[in-house]
Amino acid sequence: MEFLQENLIYLIPVLGLVGIIVMIAKSAWVSKQDAGDDNMRSLAGHIADGAMAFLKAEWKVLSYFVIIAALLLAWSGTLVETSSWVIAISFILGAFTSAFAGYIGMNVATKANVRTTQAARTSLTNALKVSFAGGTVMGLGVAGLAVLGMGALFIVFYQIYVVSTGGSVNGLEMEKALEVLAGFSLGAESIALFARVGGGIYTKAADVGADLVGKVEAGIPEDDVRNPATIADNVGDNVGDVAGMGADLFGSYVATILATMVLGREIVSADNFGGIAPILLPILIAGLGLIFSIIGASLVKVKNDQGDVQQALNIGNWSSIIFTAIASYFVVGWLLPEQLELRGVSFTSMDVFFAIVVGLIVGALMSIVTEYYTAIGKRPVNSIVKQSSTGHATNIIGGLSIGMESTAIPILILAAGIVTSYAFAGLYGVAIAAAGMMATTAMQLAIDAFGPIADNAGGIAEMSGLPKEVRERTDKLDAVGNTTAATGKGFAIASAALTALALFAAFVGIAGIDAINIYKAPVLSALFVGAMIPFIFSSLAIAAVGRAAMAMVEEVRRQFREIPGIMEYKAKPEYDKCVAISTKASIREMILPGAIALVVPLLVGFGFQGVFEDTSSAEILGGLLAGVTVSGVLLGMFQNNAGGAWDNAKKSFEAGVEINGKMEYKGSDAHKASVTGDTVGDPFKDTSGPSMNILIKLMSIVSLIIAPHISVGGGQSHAVETTVDTQEKVIVYEAAEVDGKSTVSLF
Repeated sequence: MEFLQENLIYLIPVLGLVGIIVMIAKSAWVSKQDAGDDNMRSLAGHIADGAMAFLKAEWKVLSYFVIIAALLLAWSGTLVETSSWVIAISFILGAFTSAFAGYIGMNVATKANVRTTQAARTSLTNALKVSFAGGTVMGLGVAGLAVLGMGALFIVFYQIYVVSTGGSVNGLEMEKALEVLAGFSLGAESIALFARVGGGIYTKAADVGADLVGKVEAGIPEDDVRNPATIADNVGDNVGDVAGMGADLFGSYVATILATMVLGREIVSADNFGGIAPILLPILIAGLGLIFSIIGASLVKVKNDQGDVQQALNIGNWSSIIFTAIASYFVVGWLLPEQLELRGVSFTSMDVFFAIVVGLIVGALMSIVTEYYTAIGKRPVNSIVKQSSTGHATNIIGGLSIGMESTAIPILILAAGIVTSYAFAGLYGVAIAAAGMMATTAMQLAIDAFGPIADNAGGIAEMSGLPKEVRERTDKLDAVGNTTAATGKGFAIASAALTALALFAAFVGIAGIDAINIYKAPVLSALFVGAMIPFIFSSLAIAAVGRAAMAMVEEVRRQFREIPGIMEYKAKPEYDKCVAISTKASIREMILPGAIALVVPLLVGFGFQGVFEDTSSAEILGGLLAGVTVSGVLLGMFQNNAGGAWDNAKKSFEAGVEINGKMEYKGSDAHKASVTGDTVGDPFKDTSGPSMNILIKLMSIVSLIIAPHISVGGGQSHAVETTVDTQEKVIVYEAAEVDGKSTVSLF
């Protein structure tokens, strides 16, 4: 036990390393599976080549952004004593690791898709085993890299800024270490936003083009080999739903850990770990959640073709959540002292544990509610199916209504979670609740990523002309995958709300403001502007999909018109031209939405310094962040759930569904109406909706990083620290000169 106390800080990256080792083993197993015949391999090769071509084009553009941003961060890090030029290195590492996490997922997905198709030729059991193994590789890669990266960098910065200088755990040295570590999170979230938006534009442009011309106009099946856009559509599943989602949750995972660590710095902790227990707790829980996600993933299996795939996934998910909750009880009791305090709020170590449990419960409930609103056979999807019988317009009305309705219960759950976790452990309770929710990210992402793999597997089965029972098995996986994709996005949005509040609290502390007063006109104005940003962001993303889809539709129509023999299987479509359209459009269109998230906090933070006598720019920026958070969470939930419900309403017709005593199938007028609804919902659920959580957190992290530059009184505090040893509890006072007046803060 004494050895663990002395070396706990080094155990954390080891947990991340364990996840990466298991990931490598799983990836090797997937690669060894049968990839089918030559035709199947050829189709899978086209998909893999298209996905890699997109990533290379995206990385080329983003590399310029990373270099310029790193230079600016290095310069800004020299302007205040609470930062350093090293933040630029941290930023580059975060950006690289985020991109690498997305690549890992995409690489294995393009291998697992065709192997899932081949496995589906034998049984649903084998198909689930291969597709979920591919998803598990992505989940473990993302979580493993995050825990390893954050853990290793914290060790380095802690040694440089605190241990080597003999500084205080609660003083400026640790603040500097965490400010530099924030660069890692900024890099991760920046890449995540561009990857998610760019990938989303790519996949939906191809999907919409393939659906409107192929299924609606030409009347050919989804993923038919004759459709010129079908390869681009399957490529899109990988670059958007896999690589984009991987970078997305990597950034979310890191931001949640960072927010809790920053707040943990303010807690004076008389523990056995040098006073850093509240800082280490969130990243340790993340590491343990990674281990229990490995265990939970091993429990996902079905016995035969009649097995319930959703139930199998739920067993793995709930197991990882329960194991993490049990482990947290012992870890919190061992790590933290009995009594703690943050910003005047006192709480116990067990209060912290209860806050973690609240986070786990909130995450689980959000998944359950999202599943209800998006799953086949449930009331919301059935209502859209029924309204499809009266035409396209009523289908759209039904989907919009369900999407709006679906925000009510999740928001109430989130509100209850925030209030309850705060009641237990103040702002640290809210942050650690978010960390608890994100602890099983590896499992959540494995469940999410298996969906696009199953979707690709079905596409390859259709294009290869495999027997009907093969497509039936892949469709069963794909239908569940649509639901799990929606629950994964709902999970990410919920985490964004809790994490944004924690980042907001950290920003307030560093910026030196006591409260955000909306009675002040500049603050209220910023609140409204912040609430507008998610809408203009969504508008840009959806419009980009529309423009790219129009180009895709025209290209598909041209090929059907000008290349004789396509419909008779006598000529091969020009797949590469459709891939090129999606690639160019997504790279071009992702820049403006991404720039909004990065530039707006800078404009507000620096642009309003000294403009208003009674209102600081930090307070105005705080109002902006509040507006972005509330509006973004609601808009993200609405779009994710509406899109997921529309998608599974369409899927319902593929198996046959009874409407008013009459069976309706694929190809019916009601089914065509559902295809229109699904087409409208595609950019909702795969482009703008899931980008909301990244938008919220990225703007919060940018604000956190510039906080020392815009803090009340014009910037840095000139701290004089004194420590008083009273009954083995160290109390740190920080004195600072603000606006010519001496103030003393108790940490």
